[in-house]
Amino acid sequence: MADQSHPLRAGIWMLGAVASFSAMAVAGREISVELNTFELMMYRSAIGFIIVNILVWKLGGFSQVKSDRLGMHLKRNIFHFTGQNLWFYGIVVIPFSQLVALEFTSPIWVIILAPFFLGEKMTKPRAIAAISGFIGVLIVAQPGVITLGAGHAAGAAAAVFFALNVIYTRQISRFESVLSVLFWMTLMQFTFGLVLSLPGGIPIPSPEGFKWVLIVAFAGLSAHYCLTTALSLAPASTVAPMEFIRLPVITLIGMILYDEPFVWAVAIGALFILGGNFINIRAERKPKPA
Repeated sequence: MADQSHPLRAGIWMLGAVASFSAMAVAGREISVELNTFELMMYRSAIGFIIVNILVWKLGGFSQVKSDRLGMHLKRNIFHFTGQNLWFYGIVVIPFSQLVALEFTSPIWVIILAPFFLGEKMTKPRAIAAISGFIGVLIVAQPGVITLGAGHAAGAAAAVFFALNVIYTRQISRFESVLSVLFWMTLMQFTFGLVLSLPGGIPIPSPEGFKWVLIVAFAGLSAHYCLTTALSLAPASTVAPMEFIRLPVITLIGMILYDEPFVWAVAIGALFILGGNFINIRAERKPKPA
């Protein structure tokens, strides 16, 4: 009997993912007064490494995280670490809505880069999706209308690095388990954060600050767990559009907690970005001709 799809249950799990990503954004902005992005990534990865080691020990031992592809893990984690640092910087200096709209261009970058890294074909729907996405970015950024700052550049660059991370994750996942990917991710990114934090000394968060660090760490794990569970209950073509609810949610949070203004250009640009993603998802779910 074919596997059944449960879109309603998947939607509930996606609400958990949206809540977790939103909590991580708020916590990342709050802890920025005590820790820079390198220090935050160091603490987040250290907590994650402890949790992953417990899971590895409980679920079969450390033989399952042995890898012959450490070079590939290293490249993947350099891309992800860079993108995550840029993202945490962006949430401090530009409105949440602008950052998330720029972040949503990551699937567009996957479309553009996949032919070079994965040998995937650039189809007509993918090309249309990419063009629509970049039109959306121009509307969100409004070059010549508003002054573009380092935060906008960080948000746009983060999307590129997240796309490269997705591409390398696809390659690694063909050969290794999720636990192996998480083990090397937390270990390597803890090392990156530690090395980059050492020159200025490593601050100890206050009790209040440590609360935000814990939220960042656990919200990140929770978000990915909820997303993975949702994907087990319904096809990716059903689940992926559900994440787009994160944009209005994070916009509302920014307005309530930080008095961020609602900007129509961001909403219109986001429609182009999300529309591009939707075109690609619709095209990918159509049956291929025999």
